[in-house]
This record gives sequence, structure tokens and C-alpha cells, in this order.
Amino acid sequence: MAAKSELTRYDLVRRWDDERAERGWWHSFQLPDGSLIRGVCDLAGLKNRIAQFSIPQDLQGKRVLDIGAWDGWFSFEMERRGADVLAIDNWDNPRFHEARALLRSHVEYRRMDMYELTPERVGRFDIVLFMGVLYHLKHPLLALERVCALTTEMAAVDSFILREKHRPGEKVEQRPVMEFYETSEFGGQTDNWVAPSLACLQAFCRTAGFARVELRSVLEHSACLACFRQWERPASSAPEGPELLAASHNLSGGINFDSSRDESVSAWFRWKGRKLGLDDVRPEVGGYGVRPIHVAQAGPEGSNDEWQTNFKLPPGLTPGWHEVRLRISGSHAGSAHRIAVDVPLVTGEIEIEGVSDGTTWAKNQLDRSRGDALSFWVRGLPENVDCDNLSATLNGRRLTVTYIEGVREGARQINAKVPRTCPAGAAKISVSVGNSNASEASVEIVSG
Repeated sequence: MAAKSELTRYDLVRRWDDERAERGWWHSFQLPDGSLIRGVCDLAGLKNRIAQFSIPQDLQGKRVLDIGAWDGWFSFEMERRGADVLAIDNWDNPRFHEARALLRSHVEYRRMDMYELTPERVGRFDIVLFMGVLYHLKHPLLALERVCALTTEMAAVDSFILREKHRPGEKVEQRPVMEFYETSEFGGQTDNWVAPSLACLQAFCRTAGFARVELRSVLEHSACLACFRQWERPASSAPEGPELLAASHNLSGGINFDSSRDESVSAWFRWKGRKLGLDDVRPEVGGYGVRPIHVAQAGPEGSNDEWQTNFKLPPGLTPGWHEVRLRISGSHAGSAHRIAVDVPLVTGEIEIEGVSDGTTWAKNQLDRSRGDALSFWVRGLPENVDCDNLSATLNGRRLTVTYIEGVREGARQINAKVPRTCPAGAAKISVSVGNSNASEASVEIVSG
């Protein structure tokens, strides 16, 4: 009985497949001469699906990417509205070429795998269409991250979702769950890999890096989510945003980020007023918003105006320096701190110009009875030097770098913590950044 239930659970998919095999077309088309190509998806249904996303009728000057274009109706519709369109699929569909010729279209078509899509290979797009593709992928969250990286404004995500009728009594519509199909359990097709619930699909889109994920509708066979890269524009009367105290890599504590990795930003900020939650804090990097994964008070005991938030580095940032800012609900963006994304570490000659006790400021000395902080000044540091790529040692023992002065002309101050195990007496401090090493400087460690 259970086996029969599994066979019939997605019988609609089987019917669609049989109908496509009979008709030859998945999409329907109205041709210039008025004749109609009747595919499995009728014109009314195709128009209704794209209408859920409120895409403007005038797309002049916009780039649109149609992922998994199949016969191409959505691609040609975007071209009809004036967009420059790139359509991609993982196989060379002859029906697309036939439709393009009949419609006298100029849409560019490429055969590419979903996971090949990067800004470096195909560029960036104002609008990305991701219609009926997600459940065909073994790595749905990775795919949505790729979609996000390619999108500059909005992605239209339309996907099959798991519902109560598929798993009666399991409350899947209220839970962020996803089924995985190892072979042909989903409608007899071996390229149907997953079925997320609506809550799971929404969480995936937020986790992928979209700032706003808006449920536009739940149709008979799919859910439609409009996924935006930016936060809503604040009203002119909105309050100013929070004071950003610091922003750094959540693991290394530095300012350098690698966009090819799954990296996160930690930010500390000051905000007076009500208690804040995940839906109140709105980070952005380089103008791209992203939902935080952590928000908590972070100041000293008794203080209620210092906060910390962690959030994913938004996908698709161009190499270079980017400003990190925060909004609180509908506020304007607050003050900024810069981080470096995919910025190479270019080093030249570096030189230690002075060493002092970080507490007493006595030159060339560290009084262990007063503290363990050592300060030194280094000339020639690259702009994106940070606590992760600068190494300081004392008699060969690695020091913990706690502070690097911001960019300025001349030598920049570095603070480091000296281990208690370093013995008293004369010592040599050395500094290296990348392939550059400074000449050693002398310091006397006084036990006190």
C-alpha cells in the first residue's frame, strides 16, 4: 500500500511528461502570423506565472538572465519588453532554436550548467529568472547563492513546493523541511532531486544572500518568490542609521574577504532605543543588503546601546573596497567601515621605526609588571594589511596582533600581546606581511 502511495504521489509529473512527449513542446507560443504552438504550458498559465513578479513592461536598458530556459517563452517575453536577454540551459534544446527563428528573436542562448554560472563568466543581471529549476538540482542552496551573485536587483524564483497533500498529517506546510529523492521517486524523473516546503524555500533564499524575500503567490503547482538584493528605500523623514563601530571577518578579525568562500562579517554598532531582533537590523555591503543571522547586545554590563550582528558577505561583490553600513528597520544607512573583497596583498619594503611599552610608552622596553601590550610602528604597510595577514614575532614566538592603525602617511601603529612565557632580557621583534620582512628591532623585557 505504501509503495503504491509513493508511485501515485506525483502522478501529475508523469502526466506532464507524457503530454510533452506527445506534443513536443513544453511552452506555448503565439507566432507573428497569428498561429499558435500548443505546448503543455498554455499561454494563459505562462503569462500568469510571470505576472506574479511585477516585472515592468518596459525593460529597455536592462539585462535579464533566464536560467533553465527550456523552450524559451520567458526569455522571448523579456526580449519583447526591451531587455537584453541571455538564456541558458544544461542541454541544447532544439525547440528553443526553432522558436527563436519563428519569432525572429535575437536572444543569446548558451548551453551551461547551473554551477558554471558566475559573474566572471556571464556578467551581472538586473533581473534573473529562476523558473521551475530549483527542484531539478542536487545542491539547491548553492544554486540560489549563484543566482544571488548574478543578480543586481531582483530574482524571480518559482519552484515546486512540498504540501500537505504530498505528506498528509506531517504538517510540512508549517515546517522548513525538504525531501530528497535519490532516484525516480519524484514523478518517475531522475532529475527531480528535491522538494522544499514553502518555509524552507523562503529560508533558502534568505540564506543565499537576498535582502528581501517576498512571497508573491502560491499557485496550483508552485510558489513565487520575488528576491531583492536591496532593502526598501527609507522615507525622507526616516531617522539616521546606527553608528558603526567596527566591521571585520567573523573568524580572522581582519578586513580581507574572499568571495569564493562562504564568509561572514561581524559588525559592532551603537543604537539607543528598543531591543533589536533579526528582523530589525538590516546590514548592507557595497549597496547589497543581506539578512543577519545573529543580533545581540555586546556592550559592557549595564550598557544597552552597543550591539553586535553577524551576516553573510553578500554574493556577487566586485573585487575592491566596499563600505559596510547598517539600517535599523526603516532608517537611513548609518556610518560606514570599509572592507576589502578579493583585494590582492601587494607588499613592498617595510620597516620598523620604533618600539614602545604599550602601557607606559617607554621606548624599546616592555615592563611586564605593568602589562603585556607592546606597541611598534611600521612603515610601508599595504592598505589592506590586517591582523590576519601581518605576522609579528618576539625572539621567534608568535605575538597576537590586537590593533593596526588605519591608513595614513608614514608609519602605522601596531599593538600586540606578548605571551607570559617570554623571558626577561633583551629580545628582537620582527614583522612580516606577505613576502616582505622588516629588519628586526630591539626591545628589553623587564620582569618588574
